[in-house]
Amino acid sequence: MFEHLRHWLSRRRRSSARHPNTADLPSPRRLDSTAFADQRLIVLDLETTGLNPARDEVIAIGAVAIDRMSIPLGNQFDLILRRPELDIRETVLIHGIGPESLQRGHETEDALLRLLQWMNGDPILAFHAAFDRRFLEKALKKQLGYTASHAWLDVAEILPALFPDATAGKGRLDDWVDRFGLTVSERHHAAADAMATAELALIALRYASRKNIHSLADLDATLRVGRRIQQLKNH
Repeated sequence: MFEHLRHWLSRRRRSSARHPNTADLPSPRRLDSTAFADQRLIVLDLETTGLNPARDEVIAIGAVAIDRMSIPLGNQFDLILRRPELDIRETVLIHGIGPESLQRGHETEDALLRLLQWMNGDPILAFHAAFDRRFLEKALKKQLGYTASHAWLDVAEILPALFPDATAGKGRLDDWVDRFGLTVSERHHAAADAMATAELALIALRYASRKNIHSLADLDATLRVGRRIQQLKNH
């Protein structure tokens, strides 16, 4: 029995040494009735080594804040991670992040801690949010032992729900950017894609307010109804 306890304590000590203390990080906020005009949101985009969360890894993080229905240009997050061990040959032509950038990047653990502090527990928006969510949650658990669940909404779902008659090609980020005549400084760059997504999200939130949708809880309820209607149509 004492031998078993000794091994258990040893494993606990090794686990604590591997991961930093995240107990003091801000707690994630839920999708509540806070008005858009009083809300801070995080718009996130990741660059990865591929499309498979089980095999591929995050190499760059871009994020923009929407604070009280505006985008403060000085309140952004843009970091390439230090991951020189990763094979990026299949994706370097897409995101342009080469071996030298990964060698000079920020230490992954430190970057993720800074991201969590900067996000301050605020709800997260992303374009095709399930992709970014799976990759981010994997990285946070692996690097920090962090498993708190943040609130996410998908801008790729919000836009067609609010603008069902809009013609936006195949519904890609580029299609919606073109639909609303936005200018993107650079594509497949995490910070630039986050900014484009934030601008689209801001258009959607302003339009939602005119439709009597004034909070993330209202918006989430609208999306749930839309999903249910679509399910009934498919049966």
